[in-house]
Amino acid sequence: MAKILVMIPSGEVYNHDCVRWYEYQQVQKHIDHYHNIGDAFVFDSSLKLLNYDKLDVLAIRNVKPGDVERYNAEYDYVFLRGSNYIHSHMDWENAEQVLPKLKIPILAFGVGAQAPVEGKLQLSDQSKRIWSIIADKSASLGVRGTYTAEVLWDLGIKNVRIVGCPTAFRNNDPDLRIDLPPLDEVKKVGFTMRREVSAAYAQNIETYLTRHRDVVKEMARRFDIVMMMQGEVEEKKLLWGTDEQKAHALAELKNNGWIGKWFLDAEMEELYKTKLWYSDVVSDYEDLVRSKDLVLGYRLHGNLMALANRTPSIYFSYDSRTVEFAETFAIPCYDVFSQKPFVLEEYWDQARFERFNRTYYQRFRDMRAFLDENFIDHKMHHGVARPRRLQVA
Repeated sequence: MAKILVMIPSGEVYNHDCVRWYEYQQVQKHIDHYHNIGDAFVFDSSLKLLNYDKLDVLAIRNVKPGDVERYNAEYDYVFLRGSNYIHSHMDWENAEQVLPKLKIPILAFGVGAQAPVEGKLQLSDQSKRIWSIIADKSASLGVRGTYTAEVLWDLGIKNVRIVGCPTAFRNNDPDLRIDLPPLDEVKKVGFTMRREVSAAYAQNIETYLTRHRDVVKEMARRFDIVMMMQGEVEEKKLLWGTDEQKAHALAELKNNGWIGKWFLDAEMEELYKTKLWYSDVVSDYEDLVRSKDLVLGYRLHGNLMALANRTPSIYFSYDSRTVEFAETFAIPCYDVFSQKPFVLEEYWDQARFERFNRTYYQRFRDMRAFLDENFIDHKMHHGVARPRRLQVA
């Protein structure tokens, strides 16, 4: 089996291919630190697709003399954990001094680009050089969707394949599909929250937050809801903090101009006290989404984790990343900035999910072909062949 290096991991690995945040049980040690557990979803999912017997970290920050020579001698390839790396502020630390010296391939899959609200994405010269190096050291690059492929194509990088995100394929289920139950049978709902927002990628902050607030309240009135967070500091303090930390966190939210004005009203405050959920362990999220009848909301990987476990999910799009994800997998998606309010019944339509089912079927095979093209030993099997439709004259 392969001996591999991971570049930019997100969490500690246990039981061979499972991921949780570093020192996750020492809550107070990192309660003031924001880390997006969605990145750990991608890391965990990537490991579950690969066959390997040794995993180590490729150092790009504190590089020691002899590290690169050891990497070349002991390992078969490097894989870059998928994430939103293609943006204007990406800091690659010392990667530019390490990557050119590698004599082993670099596998990058599930990587994505972030478009600004206005104008064209501008990458640093360092980022342009890094992506050229990675492209030269791989048969192909695996990207989230069309927009990311176009950004790399404009840089002169042509060996690009659209594969989506490893999170979708984490259970190695080539014939996964979503079949909707009657809506009146839906009782337990997870809502993936993202109250943090930036004018850099969201076109209207007031619309974003008020619609977020209103749809959460509507779902809470209709269903047994869990509000799924992904590592926000104030929410972690409300869940795990001391009484003093909880009071401080609530005050911070109320005093935030955007949140206090457009998001955290009295009803939302009560929901924050009773319905919040978070874990630093990826498998806890998987167990949670498996227990739900529906997961919907704003989080790319939280929603995709649900779909990967055959739980229906609806995306709320608000930037280029969410739009790209929804398009790549044909996931039912509500545009937060549209003129229409969200109506669940309009999305609870098997025809919408049949488009996802057909697209997933092809994307699974796209990812498998990508790994084959890069000569990667992997676990993605072929599954059961789908019968062809009868052609009627």
